[in-house]
Amino acid sequence: MAYICNKQNLKDMAIPIIENDKYLEPFTSTIERRFRNAKQKEKELTKGKTLSGFANAHQFYGLHKDKKSWIFRDWLPNAHSVYLVGDFSNWQAINEFKLTKKAKGIFEIEININLLKHKDLYRLYVTWEGGSGDRIPAYAKRVVQDKNTHIFNAQVWFPEKPYKPKYKSPKDNTNVLIYEAHIGMASEDGKVATYSEFTKKIIPRIVKLGYNTIQLMAIQEHPYYGSFGYHISSFFAATSRFGTPEELKKLIDTAHKHGLHIIMDIVHSHAVKNEVEGIARYDGSEYQYFHAGERGNHAAWDSKCFDYGKDEVLHFLLSNCKFWIEEYNFDGFRFDGVTSMLYLNHGLETNFTSYYDYFNFNQDEDAITYLMLANKLIHEIKSESLTIAEEMSGMPGIASPINYGGFGFDYRLAMGIPDFWIKIIKEQKDENWHVGEIFHRLTDKRNDEKTINYSESHDQALVGDKTIMFRLADSDMYHNMHINNINMNIERAIAIHKIIQLSTIACSQPGYLNFMGNEFGHPEWIDFPREGNNWSYHYARRQWSLSDNSELAYYYLQLFNTEIVHFFKNKKVLSEKIQLLSDKAYDQVLIFKRNKYIFVFNFNPFISFTDYGFDVPKGKYKIIINSDNEEYLGHSRINEELIYKTVKENKKDILKLYIPTRTCFVLEKF
Repeated sequence: MAYICNKQNLKDMAIPIIENDKYLEPFTSTIERRFRNAKQKEKELTKGKTLSGFANAHQFYGLHKDKKSWIFRDWLPNAHSVYLVGDFSNWQAINEFKLTKKAKGIFEIEININLLKHKDLYRLYVTWEGGSGDRIPAYAKRVVQDKNTHIFNAQVWFPEKPYKPKYKSPKDNTNVLIYEAHIGMASEDGKVATYSEFTKKIIPRIVKLGYNTIQLMAIQEHPYYGSFGYHISSFFAATSRFGTPEELKKLIDTAHKHGLHIIMDIVHSHAVKNEVEGIARYDGSEYQYFHAGERGNHAAWDSKCFDYGKDEVLHFLLSNCKFWIEEYNFDGFRFDGVTSMLYLNHGLETNFTSYYDYFNFNQDEDAITYLMLANKLIHEIKSESLTIAEEMSGMPGIASPINYGGFGFDYRLAMGIPDFWIKIIKEQKDENWHVGEIFHRLTDKRNDEKTINYSESHDQALVGDKTIMFRLADSDMYHNMHINNINMNIERAIAIHKIIQLSTIACSQPGYLNFMGNEFGHPEWIDFPREGNNWSYHYARRQWSLSDNSELAYYYLQLFNTEIVHFFKNKKVLSEKIQLLSDKAYDQVLIFKRNKYIFVFNFNPFISFTDYGFDVPKGKYKIIINSDNEEYLGHSRINEELIYKTVKENKKDILKLYIPTRTCFVLEKF
């Protein structure tokens, strides 16, 4: 269906998301209002210009340099006085470095070019009625922490030879295969890894694995490492704990060199409560960037909630989107915590069992307006950008175009899939797994949205939880992963792990995500250094040596994952329609078709099937991927050289296969 282009409202027109889902008709006025609100707010903000022309707060605020002087500006409407402090002022608030208050709460100072140099430290000292305090500038592009005192400061970052990208972003963003990664825990050593180490050691690994997109977590500066990068303090600063801005730019450029998209987790759903390092009570008030009172506090996350109804907040956040694309050449964003943004109660204690739950009085329409504007802006700046919503309520329209009546995200994370896998692994015996239900859960999506399938991300392995492989194998992972010592439990875990991986990616529509290490069944959980574990890095790392050791089962799990990822990348099957061919619950055999490829899964732990017949297009077929191949620690029960030909039965073209227990394979029609 074509876009509705350049319209001021959707009234009296067919709205595609409603045309595709008649159950949305009672909420037509709400959908129209969303569209109207976004158009009106865009008009107010841009005053006839583009969103990109508006989203330039970072080019005005913060520290800037010209030929003769340094200029610093900031927005602190509740402040009485603001001072720039650093070595140049002996870290004292003195009149020489007092900012001048301008209109609309803007403070400004111009200082001699010789008073600041690259890598100098600075901060603000702010006074307001009834108080005062140190502040890290809201638009600081570099923030560092003293290793001894643990104090944060902004750092002047104007290198003589800034990094200049050599490679352009890839254009093709279809069939997205995402490798979710955390820079700091990407080393096997017990330490915080760096941008440079990731560039040298991990990007080549990702290229070899076959993924075409890297999703980087924890890039925006955050004071507590253990927050996994989700309690942001400095929105415009790439975290310095991994290295320098130039090293991050080189990492991104290297990814582009290898044809990889690189997107980042962006956190605009909330902010850390810290007042010195963050922007809470930045000008002494609690309502500058955030809602006042209880609405400004996120009870579940112990953080601050943005007031998306304020133009200055929209200026800050939209400019932040533009900054990361233009300054670092990111290819888009995975927006964290979208559910929390959509609802006044952040989606807490709501089951979302009816459409009314999406469209009732609980919506935060200001946040919805922001998300629509952010998506429009990002694609205006970089048309091939990817935007992904981490949204778990199932809000209709999240990954539909704005002019369809949606929010404008390119993809929605299929967040119910990992929960489903965990549930059946924990609660059901293998012989009770229902293949019809599995297929439904893996393919259940709205017709007008694209989704990213995944069996597990970083969320499923946080401390107290387990990776899928660890959940299947449990303590036997410590003793029986050597190929000469594999017991029945590990054999089962390996077989099911392969089936889960292939079925999840094969049902993707049209994207897939994997968290680093899960491709080889990384053991145990993720736990960052904290007081409760004696500040240990043991679980905040990736044990790459497990996957590089051909004497361990991890090596063969990685081989299988590499095989299937390369297949889906090269064949671009994920954009093809899925056609169910067989899902017999009693047999536990699931078979479906995408283009000329047939995907076969036998979840049955006890029964292998001979001459298992099902309808297919007439022709010849050959197995091209087989989990039972001994190369992947299978039992080689299938003759992969055999050419399968359809036969006529009851005027139908039937393909008959031998399907061993706990196997999956792919056939190609030729």
